[in-house]
Amino acid sequence: MSTDIPALLAEINSTRPILEQVTNKWSVLILTVLCTQPARFNAIKRRLDPITHKALTEALRRLERNGLVSRRVIASSPVAVEYAITPLGRTLQDPFVALVNWARQHGVAMEQAQSLYDAQRAADGIA
Repeated sequence: MSTDIPALLAEINSTRPILEQVTNKWSVLILTVLCTQPARFNAIKRRLDPITHKALTEALRRLERNGLVSRRVIASSPVAVEYAITPLGRTLQDPFVALVNWARQHGVAMEQAQSLYDAQRAADGIA
């Protein structure tokens, strides 16, 4: 990685719109769920509880628009919709698995840091 700060900032700014699409609050989790196998809407919703119906719908539409997820209507009664990760979306599997593993490994340390920060601000009288 380059240490040229202006070049890094230019690269960050040029990739920001893409990163905002991929790293949306629910996108990482949805793609992680779909990495293992296709799933129907309600199965994804159950796995990601407490995601709302609206938030899941919007996130799936955004992921489909960006070519990361495909949508297949299943002719049944009632009609079902199944979502699957696309080959482009699959390229995110390794980074997302690494991110989820990092969160699992370091989540407690972050919670402790947050508690320490909050306690210090409270002691200093800062809200």
